Amino acid sequence: MKTLHSTPRKDGFRMPGEFEHHDGCWMIWPERTDNWRYGAKPAQHAFVDVATAIAQFEPVTMVVSREQYDTARHMLPEHVRVVEMATDDSWMRDVGPTFVINDETGEVRAVDWRFNAWGGLVDGLYFPWDNDDHVAQKVCDLEGVDRYRLNNFVLEGGSIHVDGEGTLIVTEECLLSEGRNPNLTKLEIEDVLKEYLNVDKIIWLNRGIYLDETNGHVDNICNFVRPGEVVLAWTDDETDPQYEISKAAYEVLSNERDAKGRKLTIHKLYVPSPVLITKEESEGVDSVDGTLPREEGDRLAASYANYYTANGGVIIPLFGDPNDEKALALFREIYPERKVVGVYAREILLGGGNIHCITQQQPSGVPAGVKADRELVLQY
Repeated sequence: MKTLHSTPRKDGFRMPGEFEHHDGCWMIWPERTDNWRYGAKPAQHAFVDVATAIAQFEPVTMVVSREQYDTARHMLPEHVRVVEMATDDSWMRDVGPTFVINDETGEVRAVDWRFNAWGGLVDGLYFPWDNDDHVAQKVCDLEGVDRYRLNNFVLEGGSIHVDGEGTLIVTEECLLSEGRNPNLTKLEIEDVLKEYLNVDKIIWLNRGIYLDETNGHVDNICNFVRPGEVVLAWTDDETDPQYEISKAAYEVLSNERDAKGRKLTIHKLYVPSPVLITKEESEGVDSVDGTLPREEGDRLAASYANYYTANGGVIIPLFGDPNDEKALALFREIYPERKVVGVYAREILLGGGNIHCITQQQPSGVPAGVKADRELVLQY
């Protein structure tokens, strides 16, 4: 692994859409008792369910601490690779590398953003976070992938969504938050994103899901189904604070065009009824200074938009809510070429995120000619 001192844009690399082909998926085993209840055992079962679902479609690697290695190896299916690594928590989307590809050569590289636990000493969610800030480099080492390291630019993978054709969607609530890059203007942040993701058009939504503790990551409110087409978390309940947030996002998306000049097709993805932490769930979490408490009655940032797109499947969170079936039906309609798999995800939500937050895809580096041949085969 080499640390490169150029940029992906200069070198002809781009971040592909999540719906493009993967070599595999990365996850991190949960164990923090001040975030996951009852010694993280319920969460571990949920992570196993997610890993098992994704492994139907592509290889999965689970990163796990030395202390939990035997437990993870025992609980996970044999075909899920388990790798020992030190981490601070289990959000691979945000701490792992953002992979970029070169369409002509098929080479895969990675962008290693600085991680500061979603806000550092301003409003970060735990301290320290140095183990997590090293995860991307370690993954690159394991995979033999060269990386671009940004020591002075904070970003998490959950705060960006691309269409692979030059368009990026982000939220102002997150990227302009005080705890990330306060010394940079919005235009300067755009310049960094354009250089390291190789995009030409950035669509800024105002906010993410109501009460999202990551300062409104875009992956909890909006996602690209394919170029020119998105899902947007939605509610018709005008008394719900989420209504105005989603309405504003809808207006932005309706009036924007992507990097190719297309108007976006927008699918409204109805959120579940408000999910509140129960007394039992609150009491199962260790109380530790410096971490976000889990209090009875707190509303969680539940959204079906926080899903993972695998090679031949879509893995979506379920909450035991009547809107689960509506979400499944919509995903089957908009992803006719993929198998839609629902996973009950309340335990992941209790930790502060969901299925997309705990996963990170590693795209395939396929040269343009080979890619065209493979797509032709897949059509038949």
